[in-house]
Amino acid sequence: MLTAFDHVLPAAPPGSEDELRGYYVDVLGMTEIPKPPALAARGGCWFRAGSVQLHLGIERDFRPAKKAHPGLRVTGIEAYAHRIVTAGAPVTWDDNLPGHRRFYSEDPVGNRLEFLAPLS
Repeated sequence: MLTAFDHVLPAAPPGSEDELRGYYVDVLGMTEIPKPPALAARGGCWFRAGSVQLHLGIERDFRPAKKAHPGLRVTGIEAYAHRIVTAGAPVTWDDNLPGHRRFYSEDPVGNRLEFLAPLS
């Protein structure tokens, strides 16, 4: 029986780790977590916010995910969107999911991200 997602792993191009750290830590407020040494040799970086883990893996012939995406639940969604826009990333609001306020954005390498907050 499945009980939870352990992590989500979008891909990223070689050499993008510092740019990803700047975005996921400084903009999204996540904490970088160390990769096990055997996996660290492959490149990429891992992040956490509460129980949410996002692992970015290096892919030589990387193409950004434009449709597939993680859905990240947030609090204070308007302030969170402002924080992302201020950092220079796009924010596209979408009102098509009943009972939720949500928007889409992209990380620095072009991967699609969904941010959502349930309406009370």
